[in-house]
Amino acid sequence: MSDEKTINPILKQVLELGPTILFFLIYLRIKDDVFVFGGTEYTGFIVAALIFVPILLVAMGILWALTGKLSRMQVFTAFMVIFFGGLTAWFNDERFFKMKTTIVYGVFAALLGIGLMQGRSYLAYVMSELMPMRDEGWMILTRRLCAAFLALAVANEIVWRTMSTDAWVKIETFGFPIALMAFLMWQFTSLQSYMIDEDSTDET
Repeated sequence: MSDEKTINPILKQVLELGPTILFFLIYLRIKDDVFVFGGTEYTGFIVAALIFVPILLVAMGILWALTGKLSRMQVFTAFMVIFFGGLTAWFNDERFFKMKTTIVYGVFAALLGIGLMQGRSYLAYVMSELMPMRDEGWMILTRRLCAAFLALAVANEIVWRTMSTDAWVKIETFGFPIALMAFLMWQFTSLQSYMIDEDSTDET
């Protein structure tokens, strides 16, 4: 029997998306400031990135307390934020925090790609109970999502290497998530013919 509990979906979205929005707002407030800790100067971006770490951990702790579960993706993302946030502070170099996004998307693409090389869909393993779909549909979705994650990883590299920090923060906070959400909505619409109607199968 699962210990997972259901919570208000709006509260769930606030806990999942809230830390990123707070990071964006904090960055806007202190981006032009310089802070001195232990005789070392830190930019507003680096301080905002460091503040983001405990905010994310608190939100995840609340989510875990309320639902009794965290997804592997959430745990992995939190680990990457902590790890690269630490590197950012240690080396006083904002590039580490910006590279985090590339690595997260790259790892997701690699994991899906490994499954595809084995002729399997790891997405189906994780999501089949939530969204019943035939194997052909899962393989199509996995190939497309693998390519999408790879494209986002490349896009992040281009953005942070060629654009300003302001531009990167805005694209990281809004651009990439909106693009991924739009892509997923398009996929779920285009793959409707592969969906399994559980009601009809139960009646047969």
